[in-house]
Amino acid sequence: MTHALVFGKFLPLHRGHLALIDFARRHCDHLTVLVCASDLEQLPGSVRAGWLRETYAAHPEVHVQVLDYRENELPNTSVSSEAVAHAWAERFRQELPTVNLVVTSEPYGEMVAAWLGIRFLNFDPARVQVPVSATAIRADLQAHWQYLPGSVQDYYRRTVAILGTESTGKTTLTQQLAAHFGASSVAEAGRDLVAHSTEISRADLLAVASEHARRIAAAQATAGPLLLLDTDVHITQSYTRLLGEDYLELPAELYAINRADLYLYLQADVPLVDDGTRLSQTERLRLDALHRQTLTHFGIQYHEIGGVWPERFAQAVQLIELLLKQAATA
Repeated sequence: MTHALVFGKFLPLHRGHLALIDFARRHCDHLTVLVCASDLEQLPGSVRAGWLRETYAAHPEVHVQVLDYRENELPNTSVSSEAVAHAWAERFRQELPTVNLVVTSEPYGEMVAAWLGIRFLNFDPARVQVPVSATAIRADLQAHWQYLPGSVQDYYRRTVAILGTESTGKTTLTQQLAAHFGASSVAEAGRDLVAHSTEISRADLLAVASEHARRIAAAQATAGPLLLLDTDVHITQSYTRLLGEDYLELPAELYAINRADLYLYLQADVPLVDDGTRLSQTERLRLDALHRQTLTHFGIQYHEIGGVWPERFAQAVQLIELLLKQAATA
């Protein structure tokens, strides 16, 4: 039986790694993919292993294992060195004594195999098949987004919800931010399903919550690193209080789909533009208070955005840029 080994940081996992693993699968009976996680790396090995297990869930011949190590005991380097290869080979011998084939795209893999006294297969060392590296991805996540498998995209994608009472510019700001960041956005479902805010019913709100969740799920399938939501389920919920009724009973899955990493709440400090389908100024302010109560009720923390239109845009851009920067180093 051929027991092959593919090892690496997978920081992050990308389609080049998948091509390597698929190549290795074709040359063995059993494959161990070893995630080497240093104590100095921020992203846990368990997260990286989770990406791999999700990707290869339908392939029982692939076993994913984490090797946690300390860099003061085992060198963290991809530089071709006999001494480094020897150190790693001895650790692999302890962890995986039945391995008899090493498959890598790096020259040090051959050295490791030699120290172990087993076969070696080299795969696409020039990265012709998938021209990308984890280093390049970490440097510019958005430019290399297409090289990430779905499980990794889900981890790095950040969702921003634009909230606020009526006529505070949620839709306009969402569109401006989408254009600025080259991001996907989800349009408010309520405007399409309810003709006039004063004629809304509980049944309408249930339909809005369901449709908006469907739109978010559809957008998540193709969105890049940033997804913008024009309102969310909590805004829908607060309309029930405007009707004088209790909150809608909604499944936990719907809240999970609506979950955002950043909530921006637009203050009602801009002039009301009445298009004939929205609330009056008095009702707009009452709804504003209800929105805030609802967000507090559901434990949602938000950043307030105020001022004239250019100021709102600038504030939102600054907060989103910080969010994306943090995501890239998560």
